Amino acid sequence: MTKAGARDRPEGLSAYIAVTAAYWAFMLTDGALRMLVLLHFHTLGFSPVQLAYLFILYEIAGMVTNLAAGWIAARFGLTSTLYAGLALQVVALLALTQLDPAWTVAASVVFVMCVQGASGVAKDLAKMSSKSAVKILAPTTGGGLFRWVAVLTGSKNAVKGFGFLLGAALLATVGFVWAVLAMAIVLGAILIAVALFMPGGLPKGRKGAKFSEVFSKSSNINWLSAARVFLFGARDVWFVVGIPIYFYAVLSDGTVEGNRAAFFMIGTFMAVWVILYGMVQAAAPTLLRAAHRPESDLIRTARNWAAALFLVPAALTGAILLSAGPALWLTVTLVAGLLVFGALFAVNSALHSYLILAFTKSERVTMDVGFYYMANAGGRLIGTLLSGLTYQIGGLAFVMGTATVMVALAVVTSGRLTDQPDELPA
Repeated sequence: MTKAGARDRPEGLSAYIAVTAAYWAFMLTDGALRMLVLLHFHTLGFSPVQLAYLFILYEIAGMVTNLAAGWIAARFGLTSTLYAGLALQVVALLALTQLDPAWTVAASVVFVMCVQGASGVAKDLAKMSSKSAVKILAPTTGGGLFRWVAVLTGSKNAVKGFGFLLGAALLATVGFVWAVLAMAIVLGAILIAVALFMPGGLPKGRKGAKFSEVFSKSSNINWLSAARVFLFGARDVWFVVGIPIYFYAVLSDGTVEGNRAAFFMIGTFMAVWVILYGMVQAAAPTLLRAAHRPESDLIRTARNWAAALFLVPAALTGAILLSAGPALWLTVTLVAGLLVFGALFAVNSALHSYLILAFTKSERVTMDVGFYYMANAGGRLIGTLLSGLTYQIGGLAFVMGTATVMVALAVVTSGRLTDQPDELPA
């Protein structure tokens, strides 16, 4: 079906709703699983670097998957990659139930890394499919593309935030194995329902698609992808290990009840952060007045929003350096500052998510979106590696200082985007 045809038919909206619902279900389990793994293995005595190792293959798999998934979707259709992502996540969850507490730390790390790698493949298959579908299905008038991608991305992140809270709550109540098993059962049921009732409206693939097409020749797409690397690296350098472990050290008193209370408080903060992030993302078209501004104006404003984001980690780094150690005022400052970071980060992220779809052409949307989210996964990988390493070497000050540098690089690369006609889709 052509781009116009998908938008003119009623099933286009139905397909968008079905894709969004499937993506919601996936991201709920993805958020819960991340919190389960982080907190469960921290209580088993894993160091910050070892905790970071658990997520490394997840991010590496995401980089490889996005490149391959763009071509697979172009060749076999978007629904094939969406269903494959959901199914693989079910398999990964079931595999985690086989983790044996009697294994050595090294064996546990390797096993969980492999399972997290499979989960990373699953996540990016589902993400690429969902984001690419918006380009095909969204209306072309009244800022429809920005609105639809903002709703999908924002609602997904809000759901993932609830997943963080769900993961912490399940870990504190039913334990690791039963929590993971319950999520596998629910996601499997949703996969079956979506596969049975998915309406038409999505492309079925083309036999002539070549893998080499995934590498973009557009400078705008390449600079935007570079900005994405630094933007998400700046977030994950504190989000993955540094802040959760710092808060655990501050909040837990070492008792079983104290640990449970710390789990709930950390899970609640992470959930609130991601939910706020998702809500602001969904509201980004309104905040940016996208329906009344030309695309060229939105391109130019990307650097300004990145510059505003830079001020937050810079200020937090200064606050940490001024503190002699953990203190109530510092904890309150961190919570407030990171919530502001989340709001500004959300606008930057939503603007990027819109621009990648604006820059690409419908006939190669899965290729360009796959390449862009490969860069996204690369940023998360860098941030994940640095999160454990910087916290272990220099504590929270080094973590936030690194985030500041990475946002500065995002400012520079965002400034290279151009609104020249020959850089935009025909």
